[in-house]
Amino acid sequence: MAEAPLTDLRRAVYRPVRQGNTLEDTVARLVQTVRLGVIAPGESLPSERELAALYGVSRDTVREAIRELADAGYLKPRRGRYGGTFIVDPLPRPADPAAVDPEELDDILGMRRVLEAGAARAVAGRTLDAAGRAALWSRFEEATAAGPDGYRRADTLLHLTIAELAGIPSLVPLVVDNRARINAWLDTFPLLPRNIEHSDAQHERMVVAILAGRADAAADAVLDHLAGSEALLRGFLG
Repeated sequence: MAEAPLTDLRRAVYRPVRQGNTLEDTVARLVQTVRLGVIAPGESLPSERELAALYGVSRDTVREAIRELADAGYLKPRRGRYGGTFIVDPLPRPADPAAVDPEELDDILGMRRVLEAGAARAVAGRTLDAAGRAALWSRFEEATAAGPDGYRRADTLLHLTIAELAGIPSLVPLVVDNRARINAWLDTFPLLPRNIEHSDAQHERMVVAILAGRADAAADAVLDHLAGSEALLRGFLG
């Protein structure tokens, strides 16, 4: 099958992804390809080799991203002489995509970066007592052990615990309100198992940096973590 020419639209979606959240960014880029109609329902994606070269990632990352979207009902791999990875027809529909205003999405995600990175920096700059350290580690372990049904709640409680431990009472309701908006959007598309694995590793970086008192590292770990879910939100809802 001949490779299609790279139009401006194709260049926009088939461009190298950012390092650090390559799986989430690859998933989001593939979703954009589907939702923008760059490849029509029923047609096939470029090969894994081509996608890896276009996105600047490994074939394993492309393969995992395709597997995530196949599990979510967006793609259908086929074997054999005329095999490949095909866009499903008809496409699954988000719960209410028309309700997401792009400016509102930018606002909420931007506020989350400020609030949560600031909270992590504040906690890392404090001397936590034994109860606070134990609470933070317990929330991390609960998120790591949670299955798909309980993951979003456990993930939310970990992030809210970080806000609570910052020692800034007025910060907590801001994070709560922001997280409620984020979760309403996250609930419009399915949890992706390999994204959960990636999030678990990022949570560990966040918590370890906080407990070690490394404020800059804690804030950077939070921002890296948020970038992954932000990529998915923009891919599925943008």
